Amino acid sequence: MKPFKAFRHALATGAAVFVLASAALAQDFVFTAIPDEDESRLRSRFDLVAHYLSGKLGLPVRYVPVESYAAAITAFRNNQVQLAWFGGLSGVRARLAVPGSKAIAQGYEDQFFVTYFIAHVSTGLDRQTGFPTAIAGKTFSFGSKGSTSGRLMPEYYIRQYLNKPPNKAFSRVGFSGDHSRTIALVQSGAYQVGAVSFKVWDNEMKAGRIDPGKVKIIWQTPPYPDYQWTIRGGVEKKFGAGFNSRVTKALLDINDPKLLAAFPRNRFVPASNDDYKPILQVGRSIGLMD
Repeated sequence: MKPFKAFRHALATGAAVFVLASAALAQDFVFTAIPDEDESRLRSRFDLVAHYLSGKLGLPVRYVPVESYAAAITAFRNNQVQLAWFGGLSGVRARLAVPGSKAIAQGYEDQFFVTYFIAHVSTGLDRQTGFPTAIAGKTFSFGSKGSTSGRLMPEYYIRQYLNKPPNKAFSRVGFSGDHSRTIALVQSGAYQVGAVSFKVWDNEMKAGRIDPGKVKIIWQTPPYPDYQWTIRGGVEKKFGAGFNSRVTKALLDINDPKLLAAFPRNRFVPASNDDYKPILQVGRSIGLMD
């Protein structure tokens, strides 16, 4: 083959390979998750989920990490992901942004989620059955600004019981970005009090990353609905009729102890958009949603 013809052939072949690769990538089913813990732990956990879903759905499934709660919602809105493991507030926001989107599954525990208020031992605060009003005037760390358990619900109770917004109730307010960091900040004494997901706290405690001699739980909120899997509206146009049901069944059928322990959840149960109406109402009541 002459040099110029060989060059054209190589270009054509390369173009064909690129088109095929792009087409294959276009058929990937992609999901993400809110970054509520250390990224390396999230990657390990959700790569397992991607492998499981690939086998169940019979198509390539990829997990893509995001840097923030807002980025997870943006990726969902822009159709960069078709499925997401959201918190209560982020899920509500995502479904409002993409009509037809549905909450399809939640952890059994997510029906009765709670936030732990935690404090450094130097505060002298002990566990109480009622809201710990003595936290007023101290330094306080939320998690992410878009977190249900790390911001929305604790702020709701702070406003209710202290009759002030957080910036007026505390001497200093911070946003750590995720629950693991909130625990670390309070444990180190960088903040005196914080609010965290009970699931992350329990998981960190089991992993030996919490020193009970430095930080402890002082109160837990009443239960509320939180994390859930949300599938994007219109996904069946790409993957075919009945795809929503297939994804839902795959999630509800997860019974591998290793997969469940990675969340950690005992099992997954059906969810619906109506389950999260209380989150929408709370978000509107404290000005976090229109």
